Amino acid sequence: MTISTSNLVTAPTLPDSNCPLCPRLADFRAQARLREPGWFNSPVDSFGDPNARLLIVGLAPGLQGANRTGRPFTGDYAGDLLYATLLEYGFASGVYRARPDDGLKLVDCRISNAVRCVPPQNKPLPAEINTCRQFLRATITTMPTVRAIVLLGRIAHESTLKALGIRLAAAPFAHGAVHMSGQIKLYDSYHCSRYNTNTGVLTTDMFRKVFANVRKDLG
Repeated sequence: MTISTSNLVTAPTLPDSNCPLCPRLADFRAQARLREPGWFNSPVDSFGDPNARLLIVGLAPGLQGANRTGRPFTGDYAGDLLYATLLEYGFASGVYRARPDDGLKLVDCRISNAVRCVPPQNKPLPAEINTCRQFLRATITTMPTVRAIVLLGRIAHESTLKALGIRLAAAPFAHGAVHMSGQIKLYDSYHCSRYNTNTGVLTTDMFRKVFANVRKDLG
C-alpha cells in the first residue's frame, strides 16, 4: 500500500535542552541532573547524516545509555546489538566502543527515537509520545532522500505511522513486516532490548534478517 506523505510539515528536529513540554519527563531529567551531573541528561538528538537513505527509529533514550552518553543507543545492550548489525551490513564504519567519542560513523544511515527524553522505567506515556511526535515528524522531513525506515518496536512503529499520516489499521505491526509510505519502505522489528533478547522474543538472527532485507532493497 502506498500512502501519501504530503501532510508532513517542517519544524525543529530537537527540543530545547530544558524542554518543558512533558512535565513528568522534565522532572525526571531534573532528578537525573542532580544525581549524575556529569551525564548528558538532555533531549537526545538524532545521530547520522540527514541525507542518508536509511532511518532507524527507536523508543526513547535509555537512562544509562543515550541519556548518559548523548548518542542514541550508546552505552546499553540495545546499542551493542544494533551497532554490531549496522557494521555487519555496511551501515556503519569503525569500531563501536559504547562511547560517543569512539569514532564510529554511520554510513547512509541515521538513528533517532520516537521520544527524545529518557522516561521513567523506559515507559513513555501516550501523551508524551504524542507530544514528541512533532520532532520525529520533523526529522523525517529533513531527510530528503530517505527510502527506508526501520521501526524498532510497536511504539516506534505506531508513532512513525502517525507522523506519516498512515492509519494504524492499514499497516499493522509485526516483526519482519514491510509497509509502504510513498517512496519509503517501513521495516518492522522487535526492539533490540536486553529483555527481548533474553526472553527469546528477538534473536540475533531475526534482527539480522531485517537489516539484510534493507541492505538488499537499498543495494
